[in-house]
Amino acid sequence: MKKDESNRGWKHRLHEIIYEADTPAGKFFDILLFILILVSVVLVMLESVKEIDIKYHNILLVCEWIVTIFFTIEYIARIIAVKKPWKYIFSFYGVIDFLSTIPLYVSYLFAGSQVLLAFRAFRLLRIFRILKLVKYIGEASQLRAALIASRTKIAVFIYVVLILSVIMGTIMYLIESDEAGFTSIPRSIYWTIVTLTTVGYGDIAPQTNLGQFIATVIMILGYGIIAVPTGIVTVEFSRAGKDQLNKRTPGFVHTNTQACPSCASEGHRDDATHCYSCGDAL
Repeated sequence: MKKDESNRGWKHRLHEIIYEADTPAGKFFDILLFILILVSVVLVMLESVKEIDIKYHNILLVCEWIVTIFFTIEYIARIIAVKKPWKYIFSFYGVIDFLSTIPLYVSYLFAGSQVLLAFRAFRLLRIFRILKLVKYIGEASQLRAALIASRTKIAVFIYVVLILSVIMGTIMYLIESDEAGFTSIPRSIYWTIVTLTTVGYGDIAPQTNLGQFIATVIMILGYGIIAVPTGIVTVEFSRAGKDQLNKRTPGFVHTNTQACPSCASEGHRDDATHCYSCGDAL
């Protein structure tokens, strides 16, 4: 009995250090992890520069092994610290942690697999929990709600833009000649989209007066088209902000950083006593 309590005790302490950010040990571990993630990303970038890799290859390799060993221990510890390890293993962060840990091992079996080390950049998302940036966690939740609420309007808007691009592209194909670069309707539609989005590569340009006039109209429309989705999201963002202020939005995401000791789920309400995912006590 005492042995079971002892096991639960050290697992609980391990969970507090690895998954939580509201204790000194947890903050230290998470900040150290964050620094190592940054170092790892920098190492990957430096290794991609041939001149640097040739000169400092051995040093970079040693540093990469140190970081990889730490990530390996951390990954195993995360599995041990939760009651339902598969919940963590198949979670978003679990998959990212796994993909960011194995590349150096796999590189000895398959050449070129070091590219997967770039997945470690995704682990920088932990900054929202590690540093407890309350304001930005709340704003991110609000933006997500706004994007979800406006997805139908934006989809209809994009559909209209595509129809307009097809029509204007076809007209430009009929007006302009092959010498101007409008060799087919698809290529003309490509020019229309590039012009409409104000990108303007300049690889194709109308030569006739009528074509230039239509191009001018498309350019002016482009400014309005860019503003429309921004306005849609802004309205929903403002509405989501009012809903969150009143705390009436279903699934309202609070800034609680506590992770479930059973399944490692995060994003619980501030007043939550049980995990929203598995139902275990927090």
